[in-house]
Amino acid sequence: MKRALVTGGSGDLGGAISKALSAAGIHVYVHANSNLEQAEKLVSSIQQQGGSAEAIQFDVRDQAATQSALEKVLEQGPIQILINNAGLHNDAVMAGMTPEQWHDVIDVNLNGFYNVTQPLLLPMIRTRWGRIINIASIAGITGNRGQANYAAAKAGLIGATKSMSLEMSSRGITTNVVAPGIIEGAMTEGVFDKNTIKQVVPMQRAGTPDEVAALVAFLSSDESAYITGQVININGGMA
Repeated sequence: MKRALVTGGSGDLGGAISKALSAAGIHVYVHANSNLEQAEKLVSSIQQQGGSAEAIQFDVRDQAATQSALEKVLEQGPIQILINNAGLHNDAVMAGMTPEQWHDVIDVNLNGFYNVTQPLLLPMIRTRWGRIINIASIAGITGNRGQANYAAAKAGLIGATKSMSLEMSSRGITTNVVAPGIIEGAMTEGVFDKNTIKQVVPMQRAGTPDEVAALVAFLSSDESAYITGQVININGGMA
């Protein structure tokens, strides 16, 4: 059984991805930082439906804590599917953005990606099979007012993905970006009203976590073996 790690697995999108991967017969580590209880509830739900999962807790910003947690996971075998989904936004126009706002968003979305990914690569390489899917955002492609920090982090994630694809493809490991637009859930609730969504999204609705999860599950499968280094938008036609 292949083993997957979904960072930010306790959130709306991470939860949907965890469920989709478990439905495909993959053992899923559902990661949480502060919301371990929600991750454990999700694991229980997956297990009740016949899937295989367990919860794991660490702060992706803390390199040492992340390393320690991942070493325990790797004692059981390599992670072959990695979904870098953990993220946050802390919005302000650049002229009014505090150093804390800048560093907080960069630390989770970009430095956290490094802290999680780097320790898992050599064990993954030894298996000659792997899937790395990094969850970015339309903001990392087009930019967005009030989100210079978030857009910079997600754009950095895209650049790192393309570089890793060049490094990892010959080892049977694909590395791709999924870039959602407006997706239903806690991160967008209260940010976009229905009228705004109709104006900015050609499909005139928000996407669902399950729609993103279906794409991630495909990119995690054997069938996606010739897709790597790509940025795949899922945004209802916004870009």
